[in-house]
Amino acid sequence: MTRVLILANDHTTIYNFRRELLERLVADGYQIDIALPADPRNEAFRRLGCRVLETRLSRFGTNPFEEFATLVRYTRLIGALHPDVVLTYTAKPNIYGGIASQIHRVPYLTTITGVGTVFQSDGLLKRVSVLLQRLALRCSARVFFQNNANLRTFQELGIVRENFALLPGSGVNLSLHGLEPYAPDDGVVRFITVSRLRQDKGFGELFAAITSVCAVRDDVEFHIVGWYEDDTYRDVVQEMQQRFPVTVHGTVSQERVHELIAGSHCLIHPSHHEGMANVLLEAAAAGVPSITSDIPGCREAVDGGGTGFLIPVRDAAALASEIERLADLPWAERREMGLAARRKMEAEFDRQGVVDRYLQEIQCVLRREQRVLPTSPSVDLATGDRLAQGSQNA
Repeated sequence: MTRVLILANDHTTIYNFRRELLERLVADGYQIDIALPADPRNEAFRRLGCRVLETRLSRFGTNPFEEFATLVRYTRLIGALHPDVVLTYTAKPNIYGGIASQIHRVPYLTTITGVGTVFQSDGLLKRVSVLLQRLALRCSARVFFQNNANLRTFQELGIVRENFALLPGSGVNLSLHGLEPYAPDDGVVRFITVSRLRQDKGFGELFAAITSVCAVRDDVEFHIVGWYEDDTYRDVVQEMQQRFPVTVHGTVSQERVHELIAGSHCLIHPSHHEGMANVLLEAAAAGVPSITSDIPGCREAVDGGGTGFLIPVRDAAALASEIERLADLPWAERREMGLAARRKMEAEFDRQGVVDRYLQEIQCVLRREQRVLPTSPSVDLATGDRLAQGSQNA
């Protein structure tokens, strides 16, 4: 049986945006192992027929000893499993998984989901990251990018040369995120933001815009779905809820996110940087227009003036202006923008096309390698350590 190992930094990265790929691989007879940090939600992968290898990884840490330990864990894991191909997602799995795959001469496919905050400055951390990514991606069978700007950045920095391809993000499941009846015209225009509560997701601009808009009108509501990655906005959010019509829903299921988006008139996503903003695709698939930053990873998903509005990044005044502009549109015009957004998703972002491309690339790698899969040794699922002979029944 052909074995595919997937390396990721958290549950959401894979389950919310690549579940259809897992289902397809399992249905086609592949053995799927997923290495990612421990999370009670990982049980969902087992229900899909995958094996979960809970592997420690610090998503945002920069401690060199812990980073080296992650590389060691990946190297031991790949050496123990002997996968036929490795798929990596997000920066750290891409870097350490790519290096570990090279050590064991295992082919691997890399997906760049965004350049992140590291690339927003010219400090030491960026220089180290560039060097590591050059090393990690140099032997990748294919490096998938989700927008042209990220691709150009990696080319200009000499990280990739010819082994790349473009995908429309992770695509969107048009069945799961079906077209919904547009929220009724009941005198209140509802806006929703679905994102981690972080500065680089534009929450500073969002809160400034809400304050500005609510100072002059009382026919709007704002809903926030997401979780805190630090305490930066906890006190601010509490104050916003006390002063303005702001409701925070916290972390909810993917199905509930869809319901909340479908019950809104517009999605707001003022992010500072993206690979491809999946929430924009999901809102558009449901027939909801968006207001978002005019940046790579967002502008591809929204036709300004047609399926939503684009604003300059980090511009709270522009965001407030476009919120009012959307609220002032007749219901029928807002609805037509949502329908146009759905048509755009059907034409350009169907997730099945993304799944097909991954399958084609995996099959191409396997044909090139024509490898015979070794007998898989027993593996400690918690650490990736090879178990001693006869220890399975200890």
